[in-house]
Amino acid sequence: MTMPAPRVFSGVQPTGNLHLGNYLGAITRFVDMQESHDCIYCVVDLHAITQWQDPRELAHNTREVTAAFLAAGIDAEKHIVFNQSQVAEHAQLAWIFNCVARLGWLNRMTQFKEKAGKDSENVSVGLYAYPNLMAADILVYRATHVPVGDDQKQHLELSRDIAQKFNNDFAQTIREAGYKDGFFPLPEPLIAGPATRVMSFKDGTKKMSKSDPSDLSRINLTDDAEAIARKIRKARTDPDALPSEPDGLKERPEAANLVGIFAALQGESVADTLKTYGGAQFSTFKPVLADLAVERLGPIGAEMNRMMADTAYIDAVLQTGAQRARAIAGPIYEEVKKIVGFIR
Repeated sequence: MTMPAPRVFSGVQPTGNLHLGNYLGAITRFVDMQESHDCIYCVVDLHAITQWQDPRELAHNTREVTAAFLAAGIDAEKHIVFNQSQVAEHAQLAWIFNCVARLGWLNRMTQFKEKAGKDSENVSVGLYAYPNLMAADILVYRATHVPVGDDQKQHLELSRDIAQKFNNDFAQTIREAGYKDGFFPLPEPLIAGPATRVMSFKDGTKKMSKSDPSDLSRINLTDDAEAIARKIRKARTDPDALPSEPDGLKERPEAANLVGIFAALQGESVADTLKTYGGAQFSTFKPVLADLAVERLGPIGAEMNRMMADTAYIDAVLQTGAQRARAIAGPIYEEVKKIVGFIR
């Protein structure tokens, strides 16, 4: 047996209050990706509880992320959309990977150090072992490609290390099972060009975030047209006109942010946007950006709000997706058990 056909796994944490940064940085990529790849889209609720979550909020946020996927254009019939906790094989394979991965590997994970800070003795074991579960998320489907941002590249490298070590540790039984090239593929990062980095409307040097105490710092995907326009109108800017070339934005973070958002929503380069609006004042540019944002985001927010008002459809999508996911993950995990030596 050879390595599997190309398959993409994508996971998003149900953190709540999805905003423009989530949409342009990840969701639009997922929508585009489904045109060229066999995709599995997972709401990773097991990852979310590495830090304590209010149970009602977790359920709400899981549905909201799913609603965002569907409203943005992900086709849940052609591809698989589900939440992680409904497929037990993720956690089961993660335990095996806990026994394959080495402490030294996890100790090098910079994201754990950043999240734990000086209080690392008091964070959950789950936060520390998070990368092993991420590897299981990918490899339980024998996925070959994963879209990753800068903050996840190290975790994907660890997934490759775990896959390679598993293949080496169990090389004999893998060959006896008929797999000539190892059992797990070494997943590759899926690069789709630079993702739009969306910054706060209150401070162009900080990423747009749901944790910012000011709601004016971000556009939430569930905002209505009036809220979207108001937030763009109040967004921080500088007094100068827009430049005609991208180099003119280098020392102007707020201007660069708004131009980058416009270009991403319009589906063009920053250079093309500046060809049109170079020399314009923000009093001219902001209303145009607001109209574009309302045009692109308004229907998504309206559809999300409609689905969240009656969540039966979302739940049905997740349940059907979980059944389809288990149909793939189940046989793969059964092979893993055979390879490892578990009596089935």
